[in-house]
Amino acid sequence: MSVSPTSPFPPDMSATLPHDLIWRLRVDQYHAMIRAGILTPDDPVELLEGWLVYKMPKNPPHRVATRLTQTALERVVPANWYVDAQAPITLEDSEPEPDLVVVRGTPRLYLDRHPGPAELALVIEVADASLLRDRGAKKRIYARAGIAVYWLINLPDRRCEVYTDPSGVAGEPDYRQRQDYGPTDAVPLIIDGQQVGAVSVADLLP
Repeated sequence: MSVSPTSPFPPDMSATLPHDLIWRLRVDQYHAMIRAGILTPDDPVELLEGWLVYKMPKNPPHRVATRLTQTALERVVPANWYVDAQAPITLEDSEPEPDLVVVRGTPRLYLDRHPGPAELALVIEVADASLLRDRGAKKRIYARAGIAVYWLINLPDRRCEVYTDPSGVAGEPDYRQRQDYGPTDAVPLIIDGQQVGAVSVADLLP
């Protein structure tokens, strides 16, 4: 499906939309399809900027990096926060399923909804084949939502890209700061504006 000249997105955003668009939906419509069983957990889709798109397939290094990162984070995340993996978060026009998130509270607080921006200290994507999407649409979505910290674990280049200072709902949402960490570095874990620990990049990479 191509974006028509009457697309609701500004020209600069239309140019960076995923190429594998399926259907245009609001978040409440997406939830209704899930409740009705039209979409199931086995369907490889997620809602990005109002478009239902295919999720990128995950190869073994991606799976291993996700598990390694979850283990490393769980060693340092403080009380009243927890680490979740490949679970939905609800944003204004998107419901992505990041590889990892650090969420306020406990899982039982989210029995009737998914976490939203105010409850997320950190969102992480593990990128290999998904690198362009994770640096493009995903980063833009998280910046627009005001999520304070976004880590992109870049498997091809073996580094962790840390994005901070989100612009929010600006004309071209983005993070104003980026810091790259290599295999010999430790990435600070920032929660609510405070460093609570650090994790070695080597511990995140397969």
